[in-house]
Formats: sequence, C-alpha cells, structure tokens
Amino acid sequence: MSTSFDDFYSAHFGGLVAQLRAGTNDLAEAQDVVQEAFCRAWGRWDRVGRYEDPLGWIRRVAWNLAISRWRRSRTALRFLAGQRPAQVPGPGPERLDLDAALARLPLKQRRAVALHYLAGLTTAEIARECGVSDSTVRSWLHRARAALMKDLSNSTEEADHGYPR
Repeated sequence: MSTSFDDFYSAHFGGLVAQLRAGTNDLAEAQDVVQEAFCRAWGRWDRVGRYEDPLGWIRRVAWNLAISRWRRSRTALRFLAGQRPAQVPGPGPERLDLDAALARLPLKQRRAVALHYLAGLTTAEIARECGVSDSTVRSWLHRARAALMKDLSNSTEEADHGYPR
C-alpha cells in the first residue's frame, strides 16, 4: 500500500464529485455516491489500495451507485404516477382564506395553532416544546382564535357583498 487512504481520498474526492456531478446533474447526489464509494473502499483498503487502478475501482462503484439510485427513483416515480388521480382539485376559497389568515398571525400564535390543532398536542406539551408556561400557550391560542374568527368573518362578509377575496 503505497498511498494512505486519507491522502488518496484528499487527492481524488473533488475530481470524482465533478465527474459524477456532470453525469447526474445533481451535486448532492454526486457527493453522496462518491462518499459511499469511498466508504466501501475504506472498508477494504488493504486490498483496494493495492489494485493497479484503485481510483478506477472507486469510480466504477460510484457510477454503479448513481445508476442504481436513478433506477430506483425512476421506478418509484412511475409507481407514484400510476397512483395519482387524473386531476387533483386545488384548494377552495375557504382554504385560501384560512391560509392567508394564519399567515397574518404572529409566529408564536401560528405555531401554537399548528401544534394544537394539526399535531394534536396539549397546551402543556406545547408549553414544554416552546419553553413557556401553559397559561402563555392558552393565551396564544385564545388570541389566535379571536384573530382568525375576526379575519375569516371579514373574508366571508366581503364574499357575500361581492368584494374580491
């Protein structure tokens, strides 16, 4: 073994990533497969390091990994495409109004609403997660509900009077 694994890795990682990046058109994917190929080489470096072309071995492993990932993702996309209905309706005006009203809430109140109503957490659990008292969470929820009720009532009145949403 003429070259240490660390030296070999340092000398060739960037070049292999550039090659795989060109082939995959995805930098993160290229980095992942090259890293995985080096991990596989490291586990058997006593043998791979003595090959006539250890870089070629690592390059081939990286390309094989990239091709396998591509095939798996292509298969998964085909499967998912067959599972989707022909057309998915977009959100209705009520959902758009709710999303807009939630976006106007202060972040702490919006987080409390999401954790309580969407994640199903109790006020005590939210308090622990946010590092505040239970009464503070109850206050956030009370204020958020009041603001949402007012905001959504205004949206409904505008719709009833023919104003744009």
